[in-house]
Amino acid sequence: MKTILKFATLTVMMFVFSVYGYSKAAKPENLERGIVGPVTSNVSWSGYSTLALIPGAGLIPVTSSTTVFYLGFTAGSQVDINNMVLYTTPRGSLTISAVTPIKLGGVSNPSIDLANPTVCPVVEISAFNPCIVRLDPTTITLSALSDYYLVVYFTASDSNNQAIGLTTPSFSQSSLRGTYQSGDDSRLSVGGSIPTNNFSAQPYMLMYVMTD
Repeated sequence: MKTILKFATLTVMMFVFSVYGYSKAAKPENLERGIVGPVTSNVSWSGYSTLALIPGAGLIPVTSSTTVFYLGFTAGSQVDINNMVLYTTPRGSLTISAVTPIKLGGVSNPSIDLANPTVCPVVEISAFNPCIVRLDPTTITLSALSDYYLVVYFTASDSNNQAIGLTTPSFSQSSLRGTYQSGDDSRLSVGGSIPTNNFSAQPYMLMYVMTD
């Protein structure tokens, strides 16, 4: 009788763990269809801004109170970022309705050591072995009623940034779009306008937009 009770208790405990334990350890999910397949390398980014469009129309129906961006690098030893920001606009509009600082290590102007194995586990990065860097989570819930623009401005007159390479998808299978411009596009204010509508190309550097 005791054996039967012990077995029943163990069964209940296993059920509770399977229901509640796994829900707490949920894996990160895509909020937008990210980059699929191989990438190529685009180099020399000193003084340029990359602009990546995360369209509300492409959002996967996953609810999350946080949004995490992943960046891909294919060459160089150190990345010097001057500023990172996320612009929110009404869907289909270029008028900025919100500005959210984007950070890595708690700052919006990080230097990323691509030669550090804790950052890039395989140090010899390339288009065949890109280094994927996870930025700090942002407490923003993406909405299908808005579009979002991730802007990263690379420090000008910087020899490190002349040597870095950014991922560029080989295939057009992502709903993410991107472009780039010379100069700093990361310090616009609410009511301003996204400086370009040329987002027909695949994104430079932005690989994934996830829940964690």
